[in-house]
Amino acid sequence: MRYVVFNQKGGVGKSTITCNLAAIGAQQGRRTLVVDLDAQGNSTRYLLGAQADDAGEGAAGFFGESLKFTVRAREAAEFIVETAWEGLHLMPSHPQLEELHGKLESRYKIYKLRDALAALEDAYDDVYVDTPPALNFYTRSALIAAQRCLIPFDCDDFSRRALYGLLDQVQEIQADHNRGLEVGGIVVNQFQPRANLPQRLVQELVDEGLPVLQPYLSASVKIRESHDLARPMIHMDARHKVTQEFVALHAQVGRPAR
Repeated sequence: MRYVVFNQKGGVGKSTITCNLAAIGAQQGRRTLVVDLDAQGNSTRYLLGAQADDAGEGAAGFFGESLKFTVRAREAAEFIVETAWEGLHLMPSHPQLEELHGKLESRYKIYKLRDALAALEDAYDDVYVDTPPALNFYTRSALIAAQRCLIPFDCDDFSRRALYGLLDQVQEIQADHNRGLEVGGIVVNQFQPRANLPQRLVQELVDEGLPVLQPYLSASVKIRESHDLARPMIHMDARHKVTQEFVALHAQVGRPAR
């Protein structure tokens, strides 16, 4: 299954959700790939730590290859690296993604990622694509390449107002480019069950019939610690409450569509 984690708002937990779901899948024996399309490289640093600076061209190399007129273009697999955890691979981010953006858009290379991930279908059971906080070329490429879209929601009114626009954007991609894309669900992040506002906002989404996934991911300082240590929660503290929430969420997002 190919997942895209998408939200135009920054700081909503896209990289955290991407890497923790991917790490759980790999720990359960699923061959898993993370593709980091955000030039900030948060997923890359989360999974590689200090080795992120030496990870190579990664996604920038893959997309840059599509702009060359060569007899033999390098395949996507040549830009993928291993992580410290068995079964979990990464196509890392690279700062050059920013420089390539305009050229890729003008040359309409929007289907290159879709074709590359389709060619890797036999190599990986699951692919998770982390996207920039913008509906740009890379995000559209990911939405076109994916089968399910996961939308992080961080329990504030701005996120709620933006959510309807996000769902419209996904529908537009479905209609124009990818009829197989479905909204896999809204992932509630940084949830505080004792606070009135998060409870009210999430309940309103549920009452509207939107596909809100459970469990909700609790706010916890442990997540920041896992970022600092470059160890997804399943490898840092498998018994922690947030880890178990991620495990349950992984089972939820992997279920067949209704």
